Amino acid sequence: MDLYPESRRKGIVFWEHSVTDVSIFDTTLRDGEQSPGTSFSFDDKLRIAETLDEMGVDVIEAGFPINSDEEFEAVSEIAATSENTVCGLARVHEQDLDAALNADVDLVHTFVSSSDIQIEKSMDSSREEVLEMTADAVSHVKDHGVDCMFSPMDATRTDFEYLVDIVRTAEEAGADIVNIPDTVGVIRPTAMHRLISALREEVDVPYDVHTHDDFGLAAANALAGIEAGAVQCQVSVNGIGERAGNAALEEVVMSLESIYNVDTGIDTTEIYDLSKTVERLSGIPLPQNKPIVGDNAFSHESGIHAAGVIEDSSTFEPGIMGPEDVGHQRRLVMGKHTGTHSVRETLEEAGYEPDDDDVREITKRIKSMGGKGKTVSDADVFAIAESVMSSVPEAEKTVDLKEVNVSTGNERTPMASVRAEVQDEARGEADVGVGPVEAAMSAVSSLMGDQREVEITDFHIDAISGGSDAVANVYVGVESDGVEANASASSEDITVASVEATVDAVNHLVRKETREEEPTDSTTRQP
Repeated sequence: MDLYPESRRKGIVFWEHSVTDVSIFDTTLRDGEQSPGTSFSFDDKLRIAETLDEMGVDVIEAGFPINSDEEFEAVSEIAATSENTVCGLARVHEQDLDAALNADVDLVHTFVSSSDIQIEKSMDSSREEVLEMTADAVSHVKDHGVDCMFSPMDATRTDFEYLVDIVRTAEEAGADIVNIPDTVGVIRPTAMHRLISALREEVDVPYDVHTHDDFGLAAANALAGIEAGAVQCQVSVNGIGERAGNAALEEVVMSLESIYNVDTGIDTTEIYDLSKTVERLSGIPLPQNKPIVGDNAFSHESGIHAAGVIEDSSTFEPGIMGPEDVGHQRRLVMGKHTGTHSVRETLEEAGYEPDDDDVREITKRIKSMGGKGKTVSDADVFAIAESVMSSVPEAEKTVDLKEVNVSTGNERTPMASVRAEVQDEARGEADVGVGPVEAAMSAVSSLMGDQREVEITDFHIDAISGGSDAVANVYVGVESDGVEANASASSEDITVASVEATVDAVNHLVRKETREEEPTDSTTRQP
């Protein structure tokens, strides 16, 4: 066996396969809508169907026409306005079949249970009666000149010899394609491959596969069925559907396009937008780590990974699929694992011009914040950057803050102690106030001793992000002997941010006094 076939792309070795052409059957509007708690309105259905049609999905299962008047109208409208094939679902009852036919769909999908447990417990019927229903239903559709798909429901739990009988009955009655559904999601990929292969040897008819995700194997089972010779697979956007859902359109399509190198004919750049539309209309939120369309699908926090992706995205992404292929975006996420490369990249993209010392200090603060469980937003990063980049350089600091401690409570006077080096002399001060912030800032003002009396002239706080752990940006203005200065600092701890801003403002004030040039403010290098 040739382990190194010619299908080698971007350093990846692919095993040979015979998949060349696959039809994509989307059941978002039918099985997808059967997700518990999900109900699409008439307009919702039309909007989703229009997008699927424009993207080039081969077959759109628009719904179950017999279900209600509104459902019938929606299926009829989609059938009338879509360029591609529109399908309507029907049980093997004449009224169901006629409802689908009257909706003027291109394909009627009729189904009946085939496993013994469903025939006996759900239908209260027999194998012989099911075979008769199958033949009658398929013949009824074909007598009206419409294409017919037949599904033996619960096929993967059906006795194989009987499954062959029912598939052959459908084929002899004129079925154009037979769907093999893994109705309760219990088959393995290797077993699905064997099942489709065995059925193809017994009955010569085009096969379709419908897989459920109860064990997380829906996409793998669908692809296994395709590898075994199925010509079509059923999917739903975001994988929504009964119980744990179906094979996800985005996962199957992008696997075919990227791994199998098969042109599905679908405009994949619309996948992300469609996913977000279905997420909103279905009310089913996407997990952040959802393949292809999740927020984390192309996001990187780890310093090693981020540095590699900045250099070449193929280092820590598949390489054969990028966010642009599905209309998504790549993100560098800030947190406890962040490295300097991603911090610099994020800041420079936003127009900041940090030097190496700035980047190291900003990265240190981001990692500290992320290590406390805080989600670090871009706004947090920019607030930290402005705080760091507006501070007095280390070599020119008069006051170097070392430690802040506060004590407060509903029955005690707030008190704060501050320890710092003032002109290389270790000093400590403590003070009280109406709150811990005022106490801490008063202690900082006292650090200068008799050398300089510093007055707080301005103070305000802005919450950069929401939540109880929001990063606060504190602005402080100070004055001494007619000289004014100001600074800002950011932290998830308001007291710490207040002290840091006050210390930096004092450093700016001293710096102004000692420079023999026009006073300069502490304008941040920002866009």
